[in-house]
Amino acid sequence: MRRNAQTRLASALRDTGGTPQARSERESYERLYNDDLTKFDAAEHNLYFGRLDLDSGEVRRIGRIGILDDDDQDSTLLLDWRAPLSRPFYLATPASPEDVQTRSHVRTRNRTITAINDERLDVTEIADADDTGHGDVVNETALITALNAARTGHMNDIVETIQREQDVIIRSPHRGVLVVQGGPGTGKTAVALHRAAYLLYTYRETLARSGVLIIGPNTTFLKYIGQVLPSLGESGVLLSTIGDLYPGVQATVTDNPVASTRKGDLAIVDVLKQAVRDRQELPSSPIILKFEGYEVAITSKVIQRARGRARSSRRPHNHARSVFMRSAFDALAQQHAERIGSSLIDGSQLLSGTDIADIRDEMREDPDITAALAHFWPQLSPQVVLADLLTSPQRIKSATPGWPQADRDALLRTSRSGFSPADAPLLDELAEIIGIDNDGDEERERAQWRQKLSDAQDALDILTGSAPQDLEDELDPEILMAYDLIDAEQLAARQTNRVALTTAERAYNDRTWTFGHVIVDEAQELSAMAWRMIMRRIPNRWMTVIGDTAQTGDPAGTNSWGEVLTPYVAQRWRKFDLTVNYRTPSEIMAVAAPILEQIDSEMSAPTSIRSSGRPPVFEQTSANKVGSVAARLATEPLDGIAAIIAPDELIDEIRCATENLDGGGVELSVLTVAQCKGLEFDRTIVIEPSMIVQQSARGWGDLYVALTRATQQLAVVHSAELPQPLQRAAQTV
Repeated sequence: MRRNAQTRLASALRDTGGTPQARSERESYERLYNDDLTKFDAAEHNLYFGRLDLDSGEVRRIGRIGILDDDDQDSTLLLDWRAPLSRPFYLATPASPEDVQTRSHVRTRNRTITAINDERLDVTEIADADDTGHGDVVNETALITALNAARTGHMNDIVETIQREQDVIIRSPHRGVLVVQGGPGTGKTAVALHRAAYLLYTYRETLARSGVLIIGPNTTFLKYIGQVLPSLGESGVLLSTIGDLYPGVQATVTDNPVASTRKGDLAIVDVLKQAVRDRQELPSSPIILKFEGYEVAITSKVIQRARGRARSSRRPHNHARSVFMRSAFDALAQQHAERIGSSLIDGSQLLSGTDIADIRDEMREDPDITAALAHFWPQLSPQVVLADLLTSPQRIKSATPGWPQADRDALLRTSRSGFSPADAPLLDELAEIIGIDNDGDEERERAQWRQKLSDAQDALDILTGSAPQDLEDELDPEILMAYDLIDAEQLAARQTNRVALTTAERAYNDRTWTFGHVIVDEAQELSAMAWRMIMRRIPNRWMTVIGDTAQTGDPAGTNSWGEVLTPYVAQRWRKFDLTVNYRTPSEIMAVAAPILEQIDSEMSAPTSIRSSGRPPVFEQTSANKVGSVAARLATEPLDGIAAIIAPDELIDEIRCATENLDGGGVELSVLTVAQCKGLEFDRTIVIEPSMIVQQSARGWGDLYVALTRATQQLAVVHSAELPQPLQRAAQTV
């Protein structure tokens, strides 16, 4: 199939064509076949992974993508895993075989089959149906093999081992908000990514135009999951964090907890509105300018009246600027007309309305008057307004009446450079208040077109000038030069057509882009302002929300899905619970369970499907040796990757202690709790649990996250006394 795509691509490239239509068709085919090649390359690993032998004798081969027989388009070589005919591969059990006689799990390396595992599911096996392992778990042999495999630093797809409870969520037809609540290791993220692939397959025409947005907690997480969708044949999805969702801004600053909480609360909207109103100033004294030899006074009364009219228009600040300027110019023109009239011999006003209109138009051309008026209603940008606010004690005080001074101090920043993740929703809100949209896009496009036209003409001029002079003098009229075949406009248009941005690329650069579907992972961490920002990008409210309220660590995060979603969708949301823990072995969950009880006694820990056979290790040492002990434990022989998870205040110290460490082949990361959200490792070493609990108002949730990142081994290193629930767990090890 891939070879055929290469052949068609080569043919399309050779067929240069002579007409614009032929060239356009060639370029369309080029993009199409390049997309096909990209898809085949990404999905080639273990492309064919399953086979169903049905009672009817039919054989269905299941793969990551669907492939038709080029010689017989009615014949399917490989069924896409998302196709309805593939679904029994994930749902069939001996008790409910769904007409499946045998299910085969096929392992391949490149294009070679390396292993086949057959499961008999026909009625003769029903007697053994009670011995199916773990309830609704199917494909258990393949599942356990995948779970026991060493981590690689990148998430693998679960297309071969999707379970019944996961399949129901992936293929859910619900067109509102679907909430997937699940504890650590329940496969929430994998389910979300496979749901994205399923929706793109099922609603291809709709979502290809509008796109799918996936929001993750941090850039490390996005890199971790980045290969999953391409391996399933999908590459047009936009992945972003909240901090990077506002075009042109990347979050590089870290807020203190008080500032993060204040910025995440909806009350900050009034602060931002006041910050914009504070830019609509009044002159402290009249500004005297000269116009046609006469004095013109820009007074507080002139500006106040113009400001009132602009505000009463209820337009965003930048859009109301024209109202302000028109009113101010009207007042100044009238003032000038009265002064001219008063200078006449009889003191009469001889200027008509048309004369005053002419004066107003002439004043608009006066740069000094225009600049003076613009100062009192300036053209604003969200970045400037927010940076000015956060770096000025006076502006903060003016915009936050009633705030405690300590909270104002927490908001104050010493540098104008950089924004935090919590600032992105504020920038988005300011864009609404100020009126930043695509109104200027047409002018920018016209300017870009003029530049392209100029560049094209320059290129043609160079080609013309490069012809030898004697050749030009004696040129055969039948010999055609470049300028005989194409003009500047045609050349510029050709270059413009070659730039074909994907849906994701266009959406990334457009703040007003609305997506067809949005997936939010670690959604419990999002503030009310972050949700407000997301909802602007999904007006149809078709979303998949992934999270675990027991793992909330952000001070502005949530403990209730209802509180978050009801203001936007009322009751048009459904919650699914994932109850099986595929990642975390039972030994580690036994340690984490008391922490979950401390967080919420009504919550139940997910049931671990497997045991690692390795009991957790607790090691107490002196404070100055915590780093070295953790490093020793982290670098013991291991097939896989390891992570040290440390409190925020110790992270730099631990990184220094492990910077030049010879890990003996073990890939080691040193992370804070926030940085390890959504990730998994073969081994984790959690440092100073008491400090993790104390560093945040939601410290118990942070500790629960830290303890549940490992797939094989867990160690806890501490100098301080363990938190009480962890003491009880340690005693049982």
